[in-house]
Amino acid sequence: MGEGGADSPPAAEKKGVEEEDDFGYRLFPDRNKKPQSFLVRSLFTFHNKCQLMLRLTLETNPYARLLLEALKQSGCTVFNDRHFSCENCDGCVSGGFDAATSQIVLCQNNIRQQSHMNRVVTHELIHAFDHCRAHVDWFKNVKHLACSEIRAANLSGDCTLMNEIARFKFGLKGHHQTCVRDRAIRSILAVRKVSKETAEKAVDEVFDACFNDLEPFGRIPHSKADAKRAYRDFQNRDRYTANL
Repeated sequence: MGEGGADSPPAAEKKGVEEEDDFGYRLFPDRNKKPQSFLVRSLFTFHNKCQLMLRLTLETNPYARLLLEALKQSGCTVFNDRHFSCENCDGCVSGGFDAATSQIVLCQNNIRQQSHMNRVVTHELIHAFDHCRAHVDWFKNVKHLACSEIRAANLSGDCTLMNEIARFKFGLKGHHQTCVRDRAIRSILAVRKVSKETAEKAVDEVFDACFNDLEPFGRIPHSKADAKRAYRDFQNRDRYTANL
């Protein structure tokens, strides 16, 4: 599963046996539970708030709206009730993309602000877009995972100047690239049982190509204003292509 905001992977060991990779599912315990009824879920404030914030993101956020249109054009229409699930997650994650079900998990116990929801939805929709347009081997090819994590960190707003300042991280030349690399590595380590060296090698080997792959935005959206311009450009590009 892809992930948007882990600090470090939780450790778990089996005595005398090398632990099998669960592909990050341990971070999303509700994935293995029997679905609750609508009445039961409606009683939980976290779930209600998550659903409301998700709806606002999908209806108003330019990053998300562009990605939803791009997915639709690629033959992968996204439906709110089918492709998004608000669930309780491990304390270190904000969301994930479950490639096995083509579903985005939103961690209702960890997403408390609308701006955070906007970033998580955008991050995971980029994974969904990559899943739709390319034959991504999420589970066996760490380079494929690294590429999508690089793109998600680069294009979702995870590494905007304001977000980095909020993390008390400051830099000048090349700071955006450094942020993207670091967050991609951290996301891989959160959802795969690989060494830090393996994660760093995978990210470094594909970094240039994947960092420069700006689809479907056509640019790095450093702000909501950039995302709005990218959304308009995407719509105009579609209209131009339709007239050819």
